[in-house]
Amino acid sequence: MDDINIHFSREEFVERQQRAREQMTAQELDGVLLFKFEDMYWLTGYDSDGFTIFGCMFLGTDGQLTHLARPADLGNASYSSICEDIRIAPDSQDASRAGQIREMLNSLGMQGKRIGIQVDTMGLTPRLFLEIQAELENWCELIIAPDFIRQLRLIKSPQELTYLRKAGEIMDIVMDKTIDATFSGAYEGDIYATFYDSLFRLGADLPAHIPPLGSGKSALNLRYTSKRKHVLNNDQVTLELGVAYRHYHAASMCVVLTGPDINDRHLKMHETSVIALDAVQSILRPGTTVGEIYDAYRSSLEDNGEKDAVLTVCGYTMGATCPPTWMEQPLIFEGNPLVLEENMSFFTHMILNDRASGRSMAVAEQAIITVDAPEIITHVPRIPIIRD
Repeated sequence: MDDINIHFSREEFVERQQRAREQMTAQELDGVLLFKFEDMYWLTGYDSDGFTIFGCMFLGTDGQLTHLARPADLGNASYSSICEDIRIAPDSQDASRAGQIREMLNSLGMQGKRIGIQVDTMGLTPRLFLEIQAELENWCELIIAPDFIRQLRLIKSPQELTYLRKAGEIMDIVMDKTIDATFSGAYEGDIYATFYDSLFRLGADLPAHIPPLGSGKSALNLRYTSKRKHVLNNDQVTLELGVAYRHYHAASMCVVLTGPDINDRHLKMHETSVIALDAVQSILRPGTTVGEIYDAYRSSLEDNGEKDAVLTVCGYTMGATCPPTWMEQPLIFEGNPLVLEENMSFFTHMILNDRASGRSMAVAEQAIITVDAPEIITHVPRIPIIRD
């Protein structure tokens, strides 16, 4: 690899771009406007969080590849992307982002052409989309593009799998350290500090999602909430943690119980969570549909008396993502027809929240789909985690 600032060979990037162009040709597109960071990273190595303000990339069927970026992102684009055509979109009161996009497209000979635009992304605000629509009306044919690059990214290359495995290796170490920091009297802020300190020291990236961590009532929260508190005796602490390596994410989840008294309800919930995780992992094979994974999860909970705890999602695919979330489609929900293929990766979570009693339990691990049994890349204890 001749560039220390990209994480894949140039040949792999070129092959990815070619596959994307083949998809565009099949959809009779002359080019596509990209606003999703994950797709830009996958196609060129571009590494920046500037998409939160503005950033656009154009991929053409005839070989065009252009970044349109704010001046603040010039350094990142030059440092991390193999794209050589970088255009600057200045910031000013009178600047029109839609006008800057049209100017870029005009220089690439796209007037009158059929141009796709990517809308299923946080990198494109509804306001900017409407402005682009108005700017390009009667100038070219603007088409809402299907999410075909995300679909291409579902099956990971050997190098991507290496990064996923590395993320999993780091995640296991970080989880062990975080569990060790979780006990009666511990401050939640110190538990978080252990998590972040450990992942940075092991060379990982910040996770794209703020990991939910809570005790007591907040242990039932499946999203981050503000305000730290101390862990109590006879408490429960939910740890849903994830790390990234070269932006490729691995996650795991468990609940730590503190003594001296452990409630039998917690133990039963843990037993059911493990049964459900085993059932799900047993069918993580090529040919299984995502909907069938969900069916295995739901049946396991219902057969063990936890019908009320069944959620509408029990996991999702994992790969290279950027804030605000590490979650990507497909989510594992009822009826999802996507068929699993070798070298996909899924995080499957078995979460039981008993809101009537205020108790929570969960086990979750991540796997890579292989031709046979799945390769589990993150691991949590299959016995209750009890910290006196």
